[in-house]
Amino acid sequence: MRIGVVGAGGIGGYFGGRLAQAGADVHFLARGAQLTALRERALRVRSIRGDFEVRVAATDDPAAIGPCEIVLFCVKSFDTEAAAAALPPLLGAETGVLSLQNGVDNEEKLVAAIGDVHVLAGAAYVLAFVAEPGVIEHVGGPGLIAFGELDGRRSERAERLLEWCERAGIGAELDPNIHPLLWDKLAFICAQAGMTAACRLPIGSIRANPETWRMFRQIDAEVVALAEAEGVHLSAETVDRHAAFAERLEPESTSSLHHDLAHGRRLELEALHGFVVRRARERQVQVPACEAVYAVLAPWENGGP
Repeated sequence: MRIGVVGAGGIGGYFGGRLAQAGADVHFLARGAQLTALRERALRVRSIRGDFEVRVAATDDPAAIGPCEIVLFCVKSFDTEAAAAALPPLLGAETGVLSLQNGVDNEEKLVAAIGDVHVLAGAAYVLAFVAEPGVIEHVGGPGLIAFGELDGRRSERAERLLEWCERAGIGAELDPNIHPLLWDKLAFICAQAGMTAACRLPIGSIRANPETWRMFRQIDAEVVALAEAEGVHLSAETVDRHAAFAERLEPESTSSLHHDLAHGRRLELEALHGFVVRRARERQVQVPACEAVYAVLAPWENGGP
């Protein structure tokens, strides 16, 4: 299977690396120091599920990759439109572009850029980042993905990707109703990422304080309520299920939002809490906890010391 990976960061590096290790024909579209490292050395993944390294093809020219069967689209949400402009050389008639990004509106942007026939939606459950050029650090999360076609059909390309995920030891689910899953993940991420970043503390400290833990649950509940207003029904047990999952995380677990904040990088704030706040105002849904996190983190959106 010929797989393109757009965005060679933590998500793309981890899943693309696993697929390459399993024998898929994986090509990374990368830039800067990451591109240089991938060209000169093997991709190294330090993972809680076992370290590995694998030689991969990498370029900054999408035309050098050519049409793929699947493209894993793994850029930060604020780069979606810019990165989508590089996709046409990777597209054949049946190519599927799978968004594995945070947020619930990236697929709309991809559809606008390349047409709905090419776009799949997905959710990645992994905390991974670039530790240094060419080195991916997988520090948390089960390393799973769920994905599906926008129209819910079980396409040949999606079935083929599912088979390759199984070969690569990636837990994967082909979901015919993927949109509620994106909202489910958004609710959890807004709580987990929002609280760890706003408090500058890992989840263990959030859980230990009754007020911060209550706010964690409130953020989750606000996003669930917004989803309902958007016509997406999440189960009544969603907040309890997310809280139970967070209680099982290692005490030192944080989030990609926390990691980017701590390293002075641009934040995916607009795709998370910013989106929730704006859409809630349109729907007249009250989201005070999400508004508080958004206000606290907004000055750091573009990075800082």
